[in-house]
Amino acid sequence: MPHPRSLVASVSLLIGLCAAAVTQAADPLPTLALKRERAPLERRVDGTIEAVNQGTVSAQTSGRVLEVLYDVNDFVPAGAVIVRLRNTEQRAGLEQAQAALTEATAREAEARTRFDRIAGLLADRAVSRQQYDQALADRDATVARLAAARAGLTAAREGVSYTEVRAPYAGVVTRRLVQAGESVQPGTPLMSGLSLQFLRVNVDLPQSLVEKVRVIRKAAIYVNGRRIDATKLTLAPQASPETNTFRVRVDLPENAADLYPGMFVKVAFVVGEAERLLIPVNALVERSEVTAVYLSAGDGRITLRQVRVGHRFDDKVEVLAGLEAGDVLITDPLLALEQLRTAPAAAAKQD
Repeated sequence: MPHPRSLVASVSLLIGLCAAAVTQAADPLPTLALKRERAPLERRVDGTIEAVNQGTVSAQTSGRVLEVLYDVNDFVPAGAVIVRLRNTEQRAGLEQAQAALTEATAREAEARTRFDRIAGLLADRAVSRQQYDQALADRDATVARLAAARAGLTAAREGVSYTEVRAPYAGVVTRRLVQAGESVQPGTPLMSGLSLQFLRVNVDLPQSLVEKVRVIRKAAIYVNGRRIDATKLTLAPQASPETNTFRVRVDLPENAADLYPGMFVKVAFVVGEAERLLIPVNALVERSEVTAVYLSAGDGRITLRQVRVGHRFDDKVEVLAGLEAGDVLITDPLLALEQLRTAPAAAAKQD
């Protein structure tokens, strides 16, 4: 609530400006003849921003924590190592798997060579069918052991990779859950984080608006004087039995600036259209608690008129009171003010 003296001073300033505004314009000014326009009819609901990608990274192997490379509020690139575990046991397992693969490869090659030799002798009836069957079984067994050795090596390499815990996506650390020196087991939480790249707003929508929202499927959020159009709406298929409202997820543009999870915003759902008197935001003149615009009168005079504004639509704002269709708005208030200061004064006439 503004202080009474401040409000009186603002009104006095406006009256003074209006009186001084009755001045002959020296040069043509950029103007706009006002008319009512079709604009979205919106219903606003409270909502809270959340990150689409958020979660906690857990250990996938046992070991002792050697390093925790990031802390709370640090930005982590996608794929970066965030925690390192002691990997002595995993390295030993990898070496054993590599040795087992080397042995299996050699035995498979030997068994294959022996089988090929016996198969040739069988064609000349130099060996028995039993010897051939035994060589075939030995070859197939070594092939199976070679496949098992390769799988074991893959598992051992995977176990070693688990000792370097990496970020699944780029984001910011929100919680650090372990310290260097702690022992962890598979499933132990290590670090929590979220991505600011993709954000959305969760809204509980009254059932009276659901049908129109399902058909039109357009919405925007208002935050810090900005209007940001949603990219996608996802409506729950049923209402909450406790509140009889429908949960709606409103997806925001990628990398939306100055928006963070947990922020409270107004979500405007488009439910139709209405005629509004819209003017460019840059045409407004703000003096303390007073908002006004410069108008061009029919005889070339410049006047200042107080207005009351409503919702903003991109680079335009709705005028609720003070202007009518047909008024000629000066779209550059700085040029208008400059002419008021430099042009010769004329007889004052209040608008």
